[in-house]
Amino acid sequence: MTQWTPDSWRRKPALQLPNYPDQVALQQAEAKLAKMPPLVFAGEAATLKKRLASVSEGKAFLLQGGDCAESFAEFSAIKIRDTFRVMLQMAVVLTFGGGMPVVKVGRVAGQFAKPRSSDTETKEGVSLPSYRGDIINDLDFTESARVPDPNRMLDAYHQAAATLNLLRAFAQGGYADLHKIHKWNLNFVKDSPMSQRFEDMAHRIEEALKFMEACGITSETVPAIRETEFYTSHEALLMPYEEGLTRTDSLTGEWYDTSGHLLWIGARTHQAENAQIEFVRGIKNPLGLKCSPALHPDELIRLIDVLNPDNEPGRLTLISRMGAGNVSEKLTPLIRRVKEEGRHVVWSCDPMHGNTETSSSGYKTRQFDNILSEVREFFTVHKSEGTWPGGVHFEMTGQDVTECTGGADKLSDGDLASRYHTACDPRLNANQSLELAFLVADELRAFHE
Repeated sequence: MTQWTPDSWRRKPALQLPNYPDQVALQQAEAKLAKMPPLVFAGEAATLKKRLASVSEGKAFLLQGGDCAESFAEFSAIKIRDTFRVMLQMAVVLTFGGGMPVVKVGRVAGQFAKPRSSDTETKEGVSLPSYRGDIINDLDFTESARVPDPNRMLDAYHQAAATLNLLRAFAQGGYADLHKIHKWNLNFVKDSPMSQRFEDMAHRIEEALKFMEACGITSETVPAIRETEFYTSHEALLMPYEEGLTRTDSLTGEWYDTSGHLLWIGARTHQAENAQIEFVRGIKNPLGLKCSPALHPDELIRLIDVLNPDNEPGRLTLISRMGAGNVSEKLTPLIRRVKEEGRHVVWSCDPMHGNTETSSSGYKTRQFDNILSEVREFFTVHKSEGTWPGGVHFEMTGQDVTECTGGADKLSDGDLASRYHTACDPRLNANQSLELAFLVADELRAFHE
């Protein structure tokens, strides 16, 4: 290994990075980013690492979820609030049903860039550069919109700062108080089967809170009743943005990427000799690594050696995305090898990316049954291997979208066109997210039986 610096990634092959035509504008944007205040703090990232260490030891569960790609156009306080409260609902369901603490990590305040399978996109015989997320170019299918613009990194920074400001207020300002659990249901969810199940659970929690208050345990004496910890994460993909927000912690002298608490590396950019791996190996944030069906156990161990050479608990989360029906064959060898090597990792399941398909109506979608099937297979494999299924990773939203088929509302291909709003990948709506949380809670209970 060569000596690491925040810019040492520039000496490595880089995948999925845009070709900025105006290099002067890029350098100016990078210089401005380098002067911006941090979005998150080193101490917060270190605390998350401790929480994830508990997950790796089987003492907690990780819930990671949020948008496939954040949008400049759809940015609003209401959208942030609704996604936050669905995450609260899911976490309470998992805590109550699974009987253990839940670490909440959003795909938010930084999830702007998206890897693409092709550099170009063709419509009606016209080929243009692919849309790579609002931090790089625009979704509109015009030549000017698809030109990578480095100033979009500054726009993304400011949106992330505003998002984090609101999330901190929600998490610490009383919105997350368990006494308000009845107010977390979204209007469009109220008529669903999941709403009644959530209300039944909320009544039981309310009774428990009344008993605790009678014993002198209140939200005034126990802050955990009125506050919550909520962390942010995104894919470490656009290296100029990540480097620009990398800072030295004044207390420890260690490097942290202050763009988010947790950064993950996707399956398209996890080559050990490439730029993204080179960058994240030197920062002290907790890291994630997507594990696809093509990942060989030897390659995984090599990557773990690079990303977590000290075998530090909580440092590395392995996020499997195998696809329904592939988990037993593809994930089992990885789990066995990591266990044999004695590596401390969090195992998490992303049941979204391996189950994407094109519907008969032409929309990119995911079937709820396939998502659920992969989660169940994930738990089954871990139980058979004697390892802890530490978490789940979903693309979801608090909005009333129709992007994934199935679920309690039985959305069909014909429903997709009514409220299909995603710019990239299909997301679970609030109702489907809550349903999945109950099903995961059932799996957690069964796992301990």
